[in-house]
Amino acid sequence: MKTFIVFGCGRFGSTVATRLYDLKNDVVIVDYDEEKIDAISENVTEAIICDLEDEKAMTELALKNFDVAVIAIGENLQAAIMAVLASKEAGIEKVIAKAPNYRFGKILLKCGADKIIFPERDMGYRLANNLSNDYLLDANEISKGYTIYDFKAVPKMHGKEIKDLKLREEYNFNVLMIKRSGENFVNPLASFKIKEEDILTVLGSDKDIKRFTEDN
Repeated sequence: MKTFIVFGCGRFGSTVATRLYDLKNDVVIVDYDEEKIDAISENVTEAIICDLEDEKAMTELALKNFDVAVIAIGENLQAAIMAVLASKEAGIEKVIAKAPNYRFGKILLKCGADKIIFPERDMGYRLANNLSNDYLLDANEISKGYTIYDFKAVPKMHGKEIKDLKLREEYNFNVLMIKRSGENFVNPLASFKIKEEDILTVLGSDKDIKRFTEDN
């Protein structure tokens, strides 16, 4: 079990906080909006009213006790900067920050954030990928130009072993996992035989997945 602090109780922050709590983690969420804090208080470990631009109030949060900080402040850059700086100064190992645009994210990275996420951009990216191909289920960009993809086994894969699919040779894909009926097969062997219901998780470049979707 990890301890999380989430700054910001908007739609994104509250979703992250309640899901982490559902997964049996200790979660504290902080926001200046009393109404939002009251609404979420029973779905997290603790909900605290705090002005994120008040340096003294921030020091009273005992940030050193948390493993991860999630900065879910999408509009107030000053408050987001304060939350990132306070978290890093307290020694929190991982600080993940939400940003509405590249400039916002770049500033938070310079302030010490370990990772920046762009929820709207990422959702649009996933939706476009899903709409472009009936077999493509999900996509998570891990670095510029490289993404982890989930896709349903296409018909020509059914009954074949991974080595016969030539995914590495033809598309430079690394097969990370096969999901089958609720069971995960991590780093499957080359002799693993694909079934119709299988979902493949692969790492590949955007240009190679484009070729794959065009071919299938």
